[in-house]
Amino acid sequence: MKPVLSHFILFFLLQAGHLLAQSTAPLSQLHVQGNQFVTADNKPLVFKGLNASDPDKLDKSGHWDKAYFEEMKRWGATLVRFPVHPTAWRNRGAKQYLELLDKGVAWAGELGLYVIIDWHSIGNLKNEMYQNPMYETTHKESFEFWRTMSDHYKDNTTVAFFELFNEPTVMQGKLGTCSWTDWKALMEETITIIRANGSKAIPLVAGFNWAYDLKEVANNPINAAGIGYVSHPYPMKRSKPWEPQWTADWGFVAKKYPLILTEVGFCGPDDKGAHVPVISDESYGDAITGYCRANGISYVVWVFDPQWAPMLFSDWNYTPTRQGRYFKKAMQAAAEKP
Repeated sequence: MKPVLSHFILFFLLQAGHLLAQSTAPLSQLHVQGNQFVTADNKPLVFKGLNASDPDKLDKSGHWDKAYFEEMKRWGATLVRFPVHPTAWRNRGAKQYLELLDKGVAWAGELGLYVIIDWHSIGNLKNEMYQNPMYETTHKESFEFWRTMSDHYKDNTTVAFFELFNEPTVMQGKLGTCSWTDWKALMEETITIIRANGSKAIPLVAGFNWAYDLKEVANNPINAAGIGYVSHPYPMKRSKPWEPQWTADWGFVAKKYPLILTEVGFCGPDDKGAHVPVISDESYGDAITGYCRANGISYVVWVFDPQWAPMLFSDWNYTPTRQGRYFKKAMQAAAEKP
């Protein structure tokens, strides 16, 4: 073998080993410092992320694989949210569902993506009344879910966040009543269980009105340190101009606590799956990404799937939809900045 060729091969092997070490090194443990999410060495992180569809759904369609995560990485994501529907959790069973999650967490970690595990229910947890049967759960099941997650992932730094309940709502009284005091008590109980089981994941707490409204936090915040708050500010929650109303409804929280918008997104009125809360255009994209950039707020776009709406791509070639084109460009531009 010629010396030049052998040197080239040695260099290639060293580089490959370096890349492998990079990909398999554990992500830094995140924690809360003031109003920021920070790494173990106190470097602040502001996330641009993507929502997966339910891992159960993706697995059944043959797309719960590393290629799915590699595509998210190519789009510029630094965070991925796993929405776990209570019915899917029960139907598959805890053991088999954990096997799915373990695969996704491993793929995410290899690619440098942090993970939110989200208990994806919509409704009134206090009364155990829900918007749709797929969201049905109980206090006990919800507490047991988080006990399982906190114990199972307590030493896994990729699983950075636990979103305790997706979208609290009483649907204008159709699901009864739930005061902020009621909700606060349920969330504090959940946080106690998570931490007693050894988890260092950051709990994320949503407000009312389908996780939009955080006004109650101003005078009566969750009684737990080291947490973040969540809003889902879809375009039709408020009329233009959005920004002053966003500040009054949820944006003010970012001055004191970490805030992450775990669902944002839009689609045109003629797009597949269009429904009122998300009908808008690129002006919403400009507004929400600009607001987040100006206020140090993380966001996660809904949803990286060609069937669920508002979808980010239209087929399994990952052809971007209208909002997909917008957010892919925005996230890649953010990822390219030093």
